[in-house]
Amino acid sequence: MFTKRHLTGLVTAAAVSVSLVGCSAATPPAASMAPVNAATATSAEAFGGLADLVTAAKKEGALNVIALPNDWANYGAIKTAFAKKYGITVNSASPDVSSAEEITAAKNLKGQATAPDVFDLGAAVTLSSTEYFAPYKVANWKDIPAANKEASGMHVNDYTGSMSIGYDSTKLPKPTAIADLLKPVYKGAVALNGDPTQAGAAFAAIGLLSVQNGGSLDDFKPGIDFITKLNKAGNFIPVDASPQTIASGETKLVFDWSYNNLAQSAVVPGWKVTTLPGTAYTSYYNQAINKDAPHPAAARLWQEYIFSAEGQNAFLVGGAYPVTIAALTSSGKIDKMALETLGKLDKQVTPTDAQAAKGAALLAASWAAAIG
Repeated sequence: MFTKRHLTGLVTAAAVSVSLVGCSAATPPAASMAPVNAATATSAEAFGGLADLVTAAKKEGALNVIALPNDWANYGAIKTAFAKKYGITVNSASPDVSSAEEITAAKNLKGQATAPDVFDLGAAVTLSSTEYFAPYKVANWKDIPAANKEASGMHVNDYTGSMSIGYDSTKLPKPTAIADLLKPVYKGAVALNGDPTQAGAAFAAIGLLSVQNGGSLDDFKPGIDFITKLNKAGNFIPVDASPQTIASGETKLVFDWSYNNLAQSAVVPGWKVTTLPGTAYTSYYNQAINKDAPHPAAARLWQEYIFSAEGQNAFLVGGAYPVTIAALTSSGKIDKMALETLGKLDKQVTPTDAQAAKGAALLAASWAAAIG
């Protein structure tokens, strides 16, 4: 895919060789270390350690990210902090595209300097796109629970929210149960953040609708059936919700991650957020490195930053739950104020890789008919 920059990290052993020659003329000079191939490095140790990885990334000078809106899980602050900390330019492209479109961009921009270096993907797209990823284990790999990481580091959970409902309280009553959304007062109001066959947030909304309607993480059909009912009632609108559609009033009720809806409540008058009683649905997003990243060292440094205490706490400040929350808490590195503000997650369900794949397959086969 992209142009790979093979960084060299030559470490000579001249002083050692001189010393050895003085002891024995038969001893040959020590050989130089092999150049570092950043594109195949699976840990910072391949560079000689984190400091050497930073040096290599600074030489590249840039990082290309995609699908990271500034108001999504605090990514605006995260991108700015990374750029300032390392002196690396962060090129943020197409912030509002879906997970599936991230992979499409990688295909279309193959071999170009503008191709994405890293991905932030929903579960379904992650599992179907592993051929694009490069394995990498961050320095604090042990802080990430085993259930939240692919064993080789091909893709790793980074943060989650809970699926919530944001609504225009100036025009709609607060829904207290899923069945409320079938009432005439919600006509032409209910929307998802994207297409559930492509976007992680929309996929999770179907998951929530399923567990709230007698289904389970092994069976997304009740959620799809509920959307069909909403559509027939005229309450569902096939509009991809965004900050713009919310601000304009086009989408008056939106299923989305808690951190996204909370971000809108801060800027849109009357926009409120609620989480329905009963089971809460959570699903982690995934970090992955493009195996053909044009800035392979910077891509790996980005992963190190994302999973550091600084990066993980930044997600927490933005209303998302970081994957290393247990390790941060036990070590005393957790942002206590941010955690108290967000609140702890209780009574939650999160799909396994197998469940996510099964749900994705069902949606791929039935979503068009459900809203047709």
